[in-house]
Amino acid sequence: MSTSTQIHQQTDPTNNQPGKSLDCSPMTENLQQDAGDGLSEKKSIEEVLAVAELAPAQSLWTTEASGSVQLRMDELCPEQPITVHQMFTNSVQKYGKLTALASKRGNKWDKVTFSEYYHLSRMAAKSFLKLGLERFHSVAILGFNSAEWFIAAVGTVFAGGIMAGVYTTNSADACLYVAKDSKANVIVVENQKQLDKILQIKDSLPHLKAIVQYSGSLKEKLPNLYSWEEFIGLGMEVSDQELDEVISSQKANQCCVLIYTSGTTGSPKGVMLSHDNITWTAHHASRAGDMQPAEIRQESLVSYLPLSHIAAQIYDLWTGIQWGEQVSFAQPDALKGTLVDTLREVAPTAHMGVPRVWEKIMEKIKEGISRCGYMKRKLVTWAMSVSLEANQRLTKDDEKSFLFTLADSLVLQKLRAELGFSNCVKFFSGAAPIGSETLQFFLGLNIRLYEAYGMSESSGPHFMSGPKAYRFSSCGKVVPGCRYKLLNVDSDGIGEVCFWGRNVFMGFLNLEDKTKEALDEDGWLRSGDLGRVDEDGFLYITGRIKELIITAGGENVPPLLIEDAVKHELPIISNAMLIGDKRKYLSMLLTLKCTINPETTEPTDILSLEAVEFCQRLGSLSTKVSDIIGGKDKLVYQSIEEGIARVNSKATSNAQRIQKWIILGKDFSIVGGELGPTMKLRRPVVLQMYHSEIESFYRE
Repeated sequence: MSTSTQIHQQTDPTNNQPGKSLDCSPMTENLQQDAGDGLSEKKSIEEVLAVAELAPAQSLWTTEASGSVQLRMDELCPEQPITVHQMFTNSVQKYGKLTALASKRGNKWDKVTFSEYYHLSRMAAKSFLKLGLERFHSVAILGFNSAEWFIAAVGTVFAGGIMAGVYTTNSADACLYVAKDSKANVIVVENQKQLDKILQIKDSLPHLKAIVQYSGSLKEKLPNLYSWEEFIGLGMEVSDQELDEVISSQKANQCCVLIYTSGTTGSPKGVMLSHDNITWTAHHASRAGDMQPAEIRQESLVSYLPLSHIAAQIYDLWTGIQWGEQVSFAQPDALKGTLVDTLREVAPTAHMGVPRVWEKIMEKIKEGISRCGYMKRKLVTWAMSVSLEANQRLTKDDEKSFLFTLADSLVLQKLRAELGFSNCVKFFSGAAPIGSETLQFFLGLNIRLYEAYGMSESSGPHFMSGPKAYRFSSCGKVVPGCRYKLLNVDSDGIGEVCFWGRNVFMGFLNLEDKTKEALDEDGWLRSGDLGRVDEDGFLYITGRIKELIITAGGENVPPLLIEDAVKHELPIISNAMLIGDKRKYLSMLLTLKCTINPETTEPTDILSLEAVEFCQRLGSLSTKVSDIIGGKDKLVYQSIEEGIARVNSKATSNAQRIQKWIILGKDFSIVGGELGPTMKLRRPVVLQMYHSEIESFYRE
């Protein structure tokens, strides 16, 4: 590989300075109008910094919770740094009477306006102060998305604490790690199930002062355990003046949020995000995705993805405050099947899903189509093929054909309405790579999935797709105000993607060595991802450096492209994982598409309808995974062998061909441990779990 580096940035297209790339997208113009956040005219960085109230800082990074950092302010992002409280008060002035949060209790939606939301957050902040929340200590929140989750999160920040979300799937030991590392003074839990985890570990938490449960009644009264109602009442004794003094002491370059990585390659790392990281990203990344301020049109969305993950937190919580969006909360069993009911009721204007969620929706639609009568099935198939062809051909200025308009109004609009997308105009995918089959399927429904790309360490998206910046299978363009560079670019134009911008994190809490690994000496964030950028500035991710397979012969093989090709060739395959690092040849673990137990979310032995139909087309009578594995179903095995042969025929070298494969007895899942909380494949875990199967590939 060569050591060349390419640096790029999103700039003002009217200012063609030497040494800078031209603007890649018309979306920059829209951002100029609201980029100032209160600045009536463009000011120099020196002028902005002169009036900005920032804590003293000598470095771009810190690993101390109480530390402060220099901000990456330059001519691309000169906006005044503001705290979360300042962002919220700005929004209350503009959107105070609009609905901010909607929660379904029984058959009724309880709604909270922005003014009420702000007031409740202040009440929560006072209660945290009453419980003894110390400056830069954390409040850990463990539960499903709710108004209480949001209010506790904002209240923590107002009270001068650091908000740390905890995955609901975490074990008691994993909860212990987060609470201990962040010096949690208070832990907020959803229900008895989550409370039980904390009761197991509370004696190992020296900084813990109280536990608050926000859903369901307390089964027993324990010391320092409060119901939500009791908790909110605690702050009555704390004056507004006391809270305001804490709020006014906060600076935009100090930490207010901790995002813990899922810890697939070791202990989780606490990603420290500053007020400026949150407020700048909520403003700029969302506009890059064309999310509208409520003055133009109030956006409506459904919150259901884990808020402990940066994608949902920045999209649901912080952007919601910034632009006056209405956030409706799904039921806790959303991913067990009730999400579509909430979507139909709410009819959001924008929706975000992780790739696995979009895949599950695709599988459900396919099942529904297969159950239709002959004529209806033919009609839907025709409409989807017309839409796919039109969307693949369509450029921004093309007129939509009469046939496409007919197919959409006659068939596809109704299909989208059944999914709850009758008002939805923006569909986002993030947190993991999405397959081309899924992207094409949704184009067939006249739905463009806008991919976002970033990481916890970049406060979420660094690249965004949207209505004005879209290209098939691309992650879009760099967010205006941010920069990127490609490091060690090879002959194919592929290099490591590195980030620079106001969204880049403060550092990993208590982990100096890890922070220095993530940031180079100039403060650029190394993503660990490989990508290339086309001539128009669109980014395409080709794999992760850590996931890159280097065979015994020294050949570099990015697994994602091969795995995606196998799933595309064989619709019966649910998960495919390529093996071959330091091995003589490549092999692959395969799982079959099956139904999910709605109660436990565990994969069952019963094949999905799509998988059964695949078998039937071959003349196979198999209806269960166990009917096939171990070579029992010769027809299915032969078909998989032929599909892999087709993938191998397109390989660029012999080293990139799959030589052996095995079908596992169970699909991957979150509960099984193979998938992380956002349904991303946990490769190191899979390598350990299926060690014996993998070793069997390479026995002489």
